Amino acid sequence: MTSTVDPISLPQRAASNDPEIDREALANLLVEIARNVDPDYRARLYGVPTADPRMETLRQLLVGREISELSRVAHLLDEPEQLAAAVGGVLPSAAARAPHAQLGEALAPAVERAVQRSIQKSPRTLTDILYPVFLPAIRKSIGEKIDQTFQSLNETLRHIFTWHGLKWRFEAWRTGASFSEVVLKHSLVYRVEHVFLINRDSGILIAHVTADNATSEDPQLISSMLSAIQDFVKDSFNEKEQSGLDTIRFGELRLWSEVGPFATLVAVIRGNPPEELHEIVRDVLFRIHDEYSQALEQFDGDSSQLAGIETQLRTCVELKQEDSNQGFPWLVVAAVLLVLIPAGGWFFLSWQSGQRWQTYVSRLGTQPGIIVAEQKVRDGQFYIAGLRDPLAADPQALLSGTQVDPARVHSQWQFYQSLDPEFVLKRLTASLTPPKSVRLSIVEDRIVAEGEAPDTWIDRARAAARQLEAGGPVFDFSKVRDVSPEARAAEHWQTYVSRLEAQPGIIVAQQRASGGHFYISGLRDPQAADPQALLSGTGVDPARVHSQWQFYQSLDPKFVVKRLMASLTPPDSVRFSIIKDRIVVVGEAPAAWIDRARVAAQQLAADGLSLEISELRELTPQKLTHLREAIQAVDILFDSGKAVPGPEQLPVLDKLANQLKELAKDARKAGVTAQFMLTGHSDAVGRETANASISAARAETVRALLKKRGVAPESLLVRGAGTFEPAETENSRTGSSANRRVSVTVNFH
Repeated sequence: MTSTVDPISLPQRAASNDPEIDREALANLLVEIARNVDPDYRARLYGVPTADPRMETLRQLLVGREISELSRVAHLLDEPEQLAAAVGGVLPSAAARAPHAQLGEALAPAVERAVQRSIQKSPRTLTDILYPVFLPAIRKSIGEKIDQTFQSLNETLRHIFTWHGLKWRFEAWRTGASFSEVVLKHSLVYRVEHVFLINRDSGILIAHVTADNATSEDPQLISSMLSAIQDFVKDSFNEKEQSGLDTIRFGELRLWSEVGPFATLVAVIRGNPPEELHEIVRDVLFRIHDEYSQALEQFDGDSSQLAGIETQLRTCVELKQEDSNQGFPWLVVAAVLLVLIPAGGWFFLSWQSGQRWQTYVSRLGTQPGIIVAEQKVRDGQFYIAGLRDPLAADPQALLSGTQVDPARVHSQWQFYQSLDPEFVLKRLTASLTPPKSVRLSIVEDRIVAEGEAPDTWIDRARAAARQLEAGGPVFDFSKVRDVSPEARAAEHWQTYVSRLEAQPGIIVAQQRASGGHFYISGLRDPQAADPQALLSGTGVDPARVHSQWQFYQSLDPKFVVKRLMASLTPPDSVRFSIIKDRIVVVGEAPAAWIDRARVAAQQLAADGLSLEISELRELTPQKLTHLREAIQAVDILFDSGKAVPGPEQLPVLDKLANQLKELAKDARKAGVTAQFMLTGHSDAVGRETANASISAARAETVRALLKKRGVAPESLLVRGAGTFEPAETENSRTGSSANRRVSVTVNFH
């Protein structure tokens, strides 16, 4: 059975800022649900009941706000960055409101683990943090210990040979204390007369205690003066704030200062106090801070909160040590001298005997072939053991002159063979028995054999050298010549081969000895020495030599010069010379011969040789020389800014043309070709580009005028020099006019 449910209509309320549930709407909804819910409502869709929309509306009214908050919190927990930001926002206030004991117990394990891991990862970080705190304390502690050590040493040395010193040594043995502690206990004379407790920040006197019969001025004034001194030192020498004045000395008075967190304790001591007094004063200051920490921190001049603090300070002024009278310890000194004199004599004799023994041991250690392994002195007897080569010196004989009693020396030497070159040389001489023609010597820790010997002895020497290679000195017998006939013949043959290889123009390709005959082949320049003639004086039988030489032309400069002299047939005015593997030709020669020499130089360059003819001058007839000098002395002059010479230059051009034609004709008869270079020049007036152009134009004009007068145009070359080749300086009277010219240069080819 189903029922039709009307839509639920909720009464509307006016909008307000009240976040509470609309109770009237909720009541109406509950009544409507109770009236309209169908008890026969059945499940659909695979057994899953269909949700009633009115129930969803009810859920939103009842717990909608809580569901929204839970959803926001769940989303916050799923996002680590947002969760961290949220926790960070409330963590400081939560830590401030938490009880200190519970917060410390909760954070202690985490902080301990973090600090432990930080130290394991980077110990230097903790060192840098604690360095400013621990360093002053360590430095102060070390300084006090050093002062205490020196004070203890001084007092101990002062009383070590006195009557009181003997009594105090007995007391130290009886009580178990150190001798220095007992000495300081009885010898130091001091008394603590005043103790001041001063506020560290303000310098105000907190408390003052005075010993009996001790006088002083106003304690507050003294306290102010001490504070002023400390401030003056800090300001003047830029001292750190946590440091303080440690010790001040005024005659017999000493002021010892110990600085605490809130107060400074100053003790005025008369006399020479022990360094341990620092620790006593420091303990008193520590107890005061432990009992009155809060009152000292809040001290403003009112001492009512520090009742009983003078009782703590009283323990300091009760510290003192009375003087003890003592005289010079004559009796002790005499007793000590009676003991020391015989002991000193015995010690001197023992020392002298030990020095003599050490002299003998040192002498043995410097002997070749003797190795001292162990030596000792016991009950007046001397014991020594080691290794000794039979060829070494006798150890018993070395005792002479050392003043050591031989009867007290007990030695034990083991046999061994020393590798010292002297002993090895003696053994080699005894075993090899070299002939008189062989001499053995030591050269720089090597044994060298020189001379002549048969091959049998050389074989024995070679075997001995192999045995010595295992750590002994080198045995060099390479300078011993084999005197057997075969060896001598082979030596003579090698001498001949070396002589051939040293000859220029001869290349030894192959050489060998077989069956008493010698065979050699290679390359030979025809101009090289005769190999057969080189056999003279070598001791080699020419009938046993079989040679085969192939023709080749050597590139040795000496042979090249000979071939050039034969092929070029130079005139007497030409000289060939060899300079550092270069062939240099100097002198004068006709142009035709110079051309042949140039061709030869090109051919030699292909073979890697250098034939230099740059210093070779051309040899021309006398008439050509005079005519060339006359032509080169002629200049065609121009007016300023003109490229055409004036009428006065026409006779000069006519004469020049005749000279050029005559020189060309005579040069052809001499077998050379004459060429004429016309160079145009300009003065320095105007721009450089314009001067270069007008100089070239002037040269072209002269070329055209000479061509018109019958000069062969192919023999005329032109160039413009501008202002770069002036005939005279521009500041001279005729400089500008002389530089506006065309000059002629004659070349022969």
